[in-house]
Amino acid sequence: MTEDPAPQSVKAGWHLWPVGILGIFWNGYGCFDFVMTTTRNDAYMGQFPQEMQDYWYSMPWWMFGIWAVGVFGALSGSIALLMRSAASVTLFAAAFLASLASFYVGWKDASAPEAEGMEFMPFVILGIGFAFTVYAYWQSRRGVLR
Repeated sequence: MTEDPAPQSVKAGWHLWPVGILGIFWNGYGCFDFVMTTTRNDAYMGQFPQEMQDYWYSMPWWMFGIWAVGVFGALSGSIALLMRSAASVTLFAAAFLASLASFYVGWKDASAPEAEGMEFMPFVILGIGFAFTVYAYWQSRRGVLR
């Protein structure tokens, strides 16, 4: 009589580490941007027109909360992905939804200043956030994440 061995986890593909490390850098910059904005760092914020600074500094507290969920959720998702944790799916999904909500509110706000030449960035950010979410979900479905 033999016992069934404990189930083996699926081996992670070579791409898990590059995707996770890219996520840390990409989402880490989002966290850096959030911290520099919320602390009103003059050296960082000086690159933006005064009307944009005034807009950001007058945002309601709940918008900063949504922004924080977006950037810190995505960074946490990247770390969880490297740790092969299934929590990365939830973290990336929450970050994606927070980004979507944030951009929607900004798009509907008639008083929001235009970032000339950067109109495409919300779509880039949402696309990358969606890709991270789908990738984590795929890895979870494969059994790579625990």
